[in-house]
Amino acid sequence: MAEDQVKESQPVENQPEAEETTLTENTVEETITGTPVVDEAGPEVSVEDDIVDETQFVEDEPVEEEKQDVPPAEELLLPRDTLLSAGIHIGTRMKTLDMASFIYRVRPDGLFVLDVKRTDDRIRTAAKFLARYDKAKVAVSATRLYAHEPVKKFCEVTGSTPIIGRFIPGQLSNPQYSRRIDPEIIVVSDPRADAQAVKEASKVGIPIVALCSTDNEFAGVDLVIPTNNKGRRALAVIFWLLARQILRERGEIGIGSDPKETIDDFEAKVTRDEEDDL
Repeated sequence: MAEDQVKESQPVENQPEAEETTLTENTVEETITGTPVVDEAGPEVSVEDDIVDETQFVEDEPVEEEKQDVPPAEELLLPRDTLLSAGIHIGTRMKTLDMASFIYRVRPDGLFVLDVKRTDDRIRTAAKFLARYDKAKVAVSATRLYAHEPVKKFCEVTGSTPIIGRFIPGQLSNPQYSRRIDPEIIVVSDPRADAQAVKEASKVGIPIVALCSTDNEFAGVDLVIPTNNKGRRALAVIFWLLARQILRERGEIGIGSDPKETIDDFEAKVTRDEEDDL
């Protein structure tokens, strides 16, 4: 990749060395916006970890209590109340050093709350970056169950290559593998769940854009989008927004236009019975 497309990093105590990569020391966002960024991935996670109790993402506080120092609603990609009702700002009860700068506050129930303005900014930055690549050379990995449908629809809308379900070792790094793909950039829905994709992309020098919640680390990641990456509605909103911004950046739709697909089209249609069968 070009020398000015580079890696976000931030020192983390007692963290093993990241995979060897060909990326340089400048950052992707600095290339696009002139603003330095920091970003790093954690341990692998089993598919079973994908079964998330959605009750932890249900807002039980009035919207007024989630007020943040953000621009007026019309300056965000979607109205602020729409973003909050989707729960894109709701993290987990764990906070990593890497994600600290994206966290607005901690709720009384222990859940960390992300700054929706930072999420909005990073979606814009990621869209500008992804729009530079040939659409067929953008791959999107989704191991988590609730990310399957959003990623599938995102790839249909943007022309990207989906990698849904378990990431087969060697898909990026093994030239002898018959189903090997050769993207120029990859998006992952969760760097923990998609750890194999992050590992291989880092090894072959492919830039990585990752959706990260409060419990994620950034090893190997080049550009972070801070968001709830486990909630069904949150994932639908984030991938829909990212798809819309990419289409706008490419000039495929107007600045004030939306794709024909709605957020509901992006949302996973998964029943509890189906989850129990996994």
